Amino acid sequence: MGHAMASAPSLGEERSLWRQGVDLVAGVDEVGRGPLAGPVVAAAVILFPRSDFRWLFHVRDSKQLTPSQREELAPYIWRDALSVGVGFVPHTAIDRIGIAEATRQAMLRAVGNMYCRPQHLLIDALSLPACKLPQTAIIHGDARCISIAAASVVAKVARDRHMDSHDTRFSGYGFARNKGYATRQHLQALRRLGPCDIHRRSFAPVRELLEMRGGV
Repeated sequence: MGHAMASAPSLGEERSLWRQGVDLVAGVDEVGRGPLAGPVVAAAVILFPRSDFRWLFHVRDSKQLTPSQREELAPYIWRDALSVGVGFVPHTAIDRIGIAEATRQAMLRAVGNMYCRPQHLLIDALSLPACKLPQTAIIHGDARCISIAAASVVAKVARDRHMDSHDTRFSGYGFARNKGYATRQHLQALRRLGPCDIHRRSFAPVRELLEMRGGV
């Protein structure tokens, strides 16, 4: 894990709550809002108060890490965190309720899938009105807060593996490479092959293609 990054997240938010006696602080983040295919995935991570694991120094927002760095970090997070939860919301629900609500649902599921109930949530950018737990929305939280960054790593690895598993089932779209994002190759395949079962029908390139072809 020998990599250096410019802007490192800190445990400042967590320590502030720990000092107040709030030990079970969960960082919450999501991945997959933007892709044309696949689910939106969220994770929640509770770190032990006074955590000093060496891998914490390497945690960053998942977008700042390479795939191999994320794959290396994720098992440490699962092993050493007090609790980890992951929540998936499929493409069908995204089409039905919209990506913003689907993102909140994924976060709620991630928190609900933890084996212990958090006392406070630190959430990247969003609030969860449907959740009665005390919470703090932090803009750019995945770049500023270690537990949110750890959640972003867990969610990204989980979603990437999910999309990898669809690469052979829906061959031709390059899901193992693009993870459902609108790369040039993905858009070319979409125009050539049409949408597959896991494409989001409500997202513009897919919706427009279906309308052009008279589909639904």
